[in-house]
Amino acid sequence: MRAVIQRVNHASVTINDEVKSSIGQGYMILLGVCEDDTEEDVNWLVHKIIGLRVFDDEQGVMNKSVIDVGGEILVVSQFTLYASYKKGNRPSWLRAARHEISVPLYENFCAKLSQELGKPVGTGEFGAYMKVELENDGPVTICMDTKNKE
Repeated sequence: MRAVIQRVNHASVTINDEVKSSIGQGYMILLGVCEDDTEEDVNWLVHKIIGLRVFDDEQGVMNKSVIDVGGEILVVSQFTLYASYKKGNRPSWLRAARHEISVPLYENFCAKLSQELGKPVGTGEFGAYMKVELENDGPVTICMDTKNKE
């Protein structure tokens, strides 16, 4: 699994001119799932994201987690995170998981993240054309890949 985590002041996802989800301060996460991802990848990624300390403490040092600041999370599926661009100029999406693999893992990721966060997690709609709007705070953007844990 690949995740792009952005610390945001606010974020939203719109589908067919309707806001599906919106959050205030917290994380806007783009999540990509590949064919060989498993429940273990979900658990590792949720644990790392919940524990990530990138919010400022009282001294202005990035030392607080999303839970510490009472933040929110919005997760949007993003198969293009698995783009292969080695040949030519048109990306290939062969490494991105098929729906029957990616949908359950995406939903499980969101459910576990919500459980750990202690509040609902906003989502997009899997496979839909979405417009994502956000205000990156910092900017702070962290990329994680469960195949590169070290």
